[in-house]
Amino acid sequence: MGHMLCASVCLMPSMSGHSERPRQRPGRSLPDHNLVATPGAPPEDRFFRQLVGSLRNGVIAIHRDGAIDLVNQEAYRIFGLVPQSRNVGRLFADVFRDRPDVIRVLSGAFELTTLPSRAELRLKDLDRVIGYTLSQVKDESSRAVGAVLFFKDLTQVEQLEERERLRDRLASLGEMAAGIAHELKNPLAGIEVMAGLLRRQVAESPDAQSLLSDIISEAKLANSIVVQMLEFVRPIRLQVERTDLGDVLRQAVTLAENKAPRGEVSLNLDVPPDLPMIDADHHQLCQVFTNLLANAFEALEGRGRVDIKAFGTQIEQDPFYAGSSQEPTPLLIIEVSDNGPGVPAELSDRIFDPFFTTKPQGSGLGLPIVRKIVDAHDGRIDLNSHPDRGARFRVTLPVSGAASWLK
Repeated sequence: MGHMLCASVCLMPSMSGHSERPRQRPGRSLPDHNLVATPGAPPEDRFFRQLVGSLRNGVIAIHRDGAIDLVNQEAYRIFGLVPQSRNVGRLFADVFRDRPDVIRVLSGAFELTTLPSRAELRLKDLDRVIGYTLSQVKDESSRAVGAVLFFKDLTQVEQLEERERLRDRLASLGEMAAGIAHELKNPLAGIEVMAGLLRRQVAESPDAQSLLSDIISEAKLANSIVVQMLEFVRPIRLQVERTDLGDVLRQAVTLAENKAPRGEVSLNLDVPPDLPMIDADHHQLCQVFTNLLANAFEALEGRGRVDIKAFGTQIEQDPFYAGSSQEPTPLLIIEVSDNGPGVPAELSDRIFDPFFTTKPQGSGLGLPIVRKIVDAHDGRIDLNSHPDRGARFRVTLPVSGAASWLK
């Protein structure tokens, strides 16, 4: 939220002394308040517009009647809107009609007794988090004539904090789980071996054979969970090489079909041939998409459709973090979607938690391991799901290893 105090002071000349906004008359346009300095404008006005236009924060200024006085370029960028000078003079409820949360915040400028300071707002459709401060603009008589919303895109900060929290949780969990896993592994191996020996000695008893087979099967299942637990808590060491994502996805399809019954599920693989190679661990990425595809096959129970789509994109660097270089960062996005039952809304925030599962025989470690591998590649994974309409997992990976798009 840096520079907000400076911006608050500098914005006062724009509204002070105006009890009402200037009305637009036919044949006469309002001054351009989208922060383009007008030739011949007073030096103070040019400096004010250059200052606000250079801020790394978004700024929206409104009059008491709800008409917009100013929107800077950063505000347009954060909210995903196209800069338009004709927005000046329009009601903010019209300009931001697709952003109801922003309308709610601005509407409270003249209704709340205490205005929010250093608050946060999550824009789910844009997958962004902003930190904001709302201030009133007052004239010489201390009468509120307008309001100013200062805000900053905190998405990258939020992602870094979430990754740090996850690392802390995994570190604590790892120390405990590793010790438990090692203590369990040896007894389980002993149970399996002794049950196998005993089964040979009672070959003439079908009941005993069935019982011992169940014991061996359960011991193997428990041992599999222990192995996954050890894999989950063990630090990931990537063997990074130039990797063809198309090869990874095709191999993952084959592995997933061996891991979970596909049945009559149709599969569509859409990978452009000109997709760039990425710096990644081929084996680890195969594990990621094998797990996602196997989960999709299981959710569809032999009928339905799975789509795998890969494409390239770029992300603009936040000037606050980018330093001297502000070149867009190339990314690859891989979406694995199905038309199954989807993930209930109340569970969507928990599916990446260790040991959380909805499967009777599940370990609850598959998706946490997937997320851990994606994080190790400096990527991210997101879920979008609607009940009875299916689920879509989106994996975003930098083309070049350890890219700074999250830093």
